Amino acid sequence: MKRHVALGYGAACYLVFLAVFVYSIGFVGDLLVPRSVDRGTTASLTEAIIVNLALLGLFAVQHSLMARPVFKRWWTRFVPPAIERSTYVLLASLVLALLFWQWRTMPTVIWDVSWQPGRVLLWSLFGLGWLTVLVSTFLINHFDLFGLRQVYLRWRGAPYTNLGFRTSLLYRFVRHPIMLGFLVAFWAIPTMSAGHLLFAVATSAYVLVAVRLEERDLMAALGDQYRDYRSRVPMLIPGLRRQQNRRLPAVIPRPV
Repeated sequence: MKRHVALGYGAACYLVFLAVFVYSIGFVGDLLVPRSVDRGTTASLTEAIIVNLALLGLFAVQHSLMARPVFKRWWTRFVPPAIERSTYVLLASLVLALLFWQWRTMPTVIWDVSWQPGRVLLWSLFGLGWLTVLVSTFLINHFDLFGLRQVYLRWRGAPYTNLGFRTSLLYRFVRHPIMLGFLVAFWAIPTMSAGHLLFAVATSAYVLVAVRLEERDLMAALGDQYRDYRSRVPMLIPGLRRQQNRRLPAVIPRPV
């Protein structure tokens, strides 16, 4: 693929991702978008559960399968390595767009926080969750994560180089601040419908599976460096591992 074509393709994929990311905030929060988790296609309860779980499952399979090193090695036999990440980002964005488009409404209210300070607190956490997601991507190089660095290096004719393992700011407190931000954003909502609850439970389950798959790959790639990091920093809850280590010094040995 020609260098300028790869650059244009990567930029287009990023713009699609950016539009879907912004829309996802409105979708989850039911804010300023025509279709949201609480305003989708009308359907019976059975149809809504089946279709919504199928959409969530499709995203989970695509998002996890294409991120595995084994798949990447096979995939880059057909897709130029410079645009592999951009293609992954594009397909993930399109699957999310399909989910937004075909989501079935489940309007039953599970809880509704009417106390105004409580609503303000939950909306603040909602915003903080999304902000955590965005900031965390820049801490590990936002442009590499979404494929722009790869196509830029291809355009310059420079070889791709790995960025190395870094643990700055939020990554010193939890190993997966991006996933933590998503969890906070998905659950911190004043009015929880059945559809939103299904979305939150399913995506939370996926997060717990996805981080374990990712950590398996990281340990295979980084070895003792990541094992030491994992022994010191909790996965998703800040301070949890340090508290456990203080509480059970005789049971859990100090990492070498």
